[in-house]
Amino acid sequence: MRLAQEADLDLVEVAPTARPPVCKLMDYGKFKYESDQKRREARKNQVQTVIKEMKLRPKIDPHDYETKKGHVVRFLKAGDKVKITIMFRGREQSRPELGIRLLQRLSTDVADLGYVEAQPKQDGRNMTMVMAPHKSAKPQRETATQV
Repeated sequence: MRLAQEADLDLVEVAPTARPPVCKLMDYGKFKYESDQKRREARKNQVQTVIKEMKLRPKIDPHDYETKKGHVVRFLKAGDKVKITIMFRGREQSRPELGIRLLQRLSTDVADLGYVEAQPKQDGRNMTMVMAPHKSAKPQRETATQV
């Protein structure tokens, strides 16, 4: 304690359960500040998982399908998960195989960019499937240029 007071530092107990207890001379305020900075930096480098949603209908026109598929491709390239929802109306609900066929077609069309994370499942009027980008693919975020 005398050494800590002479050096104008704090005496910090590192391992209280050890025999004898281990202590260290350090500037505790500086130590707390640096550990907070490290924790803040680690939080900044975390990736937020974003789930985008694309809604389709069982009787979709070929051009509309290509447009929606293009959006799914863009989302997967950006590194986002995509939830594909097929909405059934009226008598379409009695033909869930149309929705499954459409989702399988979409998953094979974008298989090089992502994989099916959650298989198609029906809940009420909707059928959903979740696709995620491959782990090896690096996300390509669009960066806005400032003028």
